[in-house]
Amino acid sequence: MLVSWRGLNVAPVADAFGGARLGQGVLNAFAADQAPSTTLADLVCSGLVAPLPGHGRTAERFALLAEIGSRDLALARLAEGHLDALAILAEAGHPAPADAILGVWAAGGGPEPVCASRVPGGWLLAGRKPYASGASTVTHALVTAGTSDGPRLFLVETAGTTTPVANTWNAVGMHASDSPDVEIEATAPESAAVGGIDWYVRRPGFWHGAIGVAACWLGGARAVAVPLRQARSEHAFAHLGAIDAELTAAAVMIDDAARSIDADPRLGGLTAELRARRVRVVVEAAASDVIVRVGRALGAGPLCHDAQHARRVADLTVYLRQSHAEVDLERLGRLSLTGVR
Repeated sequence: MLVSWRGLNVAPVADAFGGARLGQGVLNAFAADQAPSTTLADLVCSGLVAPLPGHGRTAERFALLAEIGSRDLALARLAEGHLDALAILAEAGHPAPADAILGVWAAGGGPEPVCASRVPGGWLLAGRKPYASGASTVTHALVTAGTSDGPRLFLVETAGTTTPVANTWNAVGMHASDSPDVEIEATAPESAAVGGIDWYVRRPGFWHGAIGVAACWLGGARAVAVPLRQARSEHAFAHLGAIDAELTAAAVMIDDAARSIDADPRLGGLTAELRARRVRVVVEAAASDVIVRVGRALGAGPLCHDAQHARRVADLTVYLRQSHAEVDLERLGRLSLTGVR
């Protein structure tokens, strides 16, 4: 299995908890204390690429996201958004801007949701978008917006059209993902519309991307578990065994989902949703248990004295809340009764 990074093809080697390591020096080329948002720009300019989902190498795509997540979850959040945007544009047959640093801003809610109205020659987008990751870094964002006919997706150039709202991203965990609210006021050409009405959530790739997020969670959980591998008490070994089983099971589910996607990439609807929701629930549960078990086994020491571990725990705690908890479980329960497989 080969993964391309900075134009290099490097073979991963086995890692703790079933992960994969990219070749030596590939990720380490970027200083550990460098801001992830800045690092994203460096990665994109250096040729960050991943196989598109459904093209026969989806497992490699997910492995790459997990690897970045094991290094830095905030960076993984930004890289996942960039790679997801490229996949969305490819699925739509829409060209990606040359040398663009991309994000996907699809969160709903808020007092002033983004709306798009037709104007001569194109569209006017206006409103406020929450959780706009990479707000200070991305050059273009795929933005969901309401129209008179229903929700649509638009490719928006951020320079001069988006303004981060001060004091709307006060997170400790995932702070470096740079995800404030942004005010959007953009005039865009007709070609800025990507797909049709409600296309963004109805396409098969929506659920492929949802599994990509879970791959990032898995990488973050592997990193949080690392200090436990140095412990030697009986209780630590017991927790380590439980973590090993859970993370292995989560990785197997992601790999199985990747094979299913490659076997039938256009399969969408309830089947694709059921597959993605099952993966996300299993990975979320494993990652959540890692946080609990590492804390129970090692106490407060790593959280108080190891800044990198403390940040990883905080980042993973916040990123996992991209899951909607019982809302997602309820939906999964209902899907499980439909007979869909």
